[in-house]
Amino acid sequence: MKKIRKVLLTVLILLLIAALCGFFLARRYLPLRHGELIDRYAAEYDLPASLVAAVIRTESSFRADAKSRKGAMGLMQLTPETFWWLQFKLREPEEPNLDVLYDPETNIRYGCYNLALLFNEFEDERTALAAYNAGRSRVRGWLADSRYSDDGVTLKRIPYPETDRYVRKISLYRLCYRILYRL
Repeated sequence: MKKIRKVLLTVLILLLIAALCGFFLARRYLPLRHGELIDRYAAEYDLPASLVAAVIRTESSFRADAKSRKGAMGLMQLTPETFWWLQFKLREPEEPNLDVLYDPETNIRYGCYNLALLFNEFEDERTALAAYNAGRSRVRGWLADSRYSDDGVTLKRIPYPETDRYVRKISLYRLCYRILYRL
């Protein structure tokens, strides 16, 4: 709860700074890099560009060379397994060289495709974002559990604090990207 308050306070301060001092400082804290690639692949996969930018900001802070402790790589933090599965879904030959996940275009393209598949599967934005963070099968389990979902389609509560913070953070960053960059 403290981290959520901290993020909310940060966002409110950024919006105040933007209103009083212009967008310069806020844009410095929330940069938008690879905007052309984000626009292209968000449009190709029918996603809001502000959402893609918010996912990238949350996942890697726009660092193309980011690598997580769990082996997720690049801007949108794709694991090798997810990358290979997406290549299979797209009927593309499997790329054995995982360094391509550090290429912004490759990472954004496959990350957007993965998000689009999750949105098609789960319909609800919060649920799809929870699946991007925690995994499809885990979210399916939450949807089947009446403690977390009333209708089997949307999550009324996300049981993992890390995933709950992740989803809230993306929502806040998405709003900021809409305002700061008119995405």
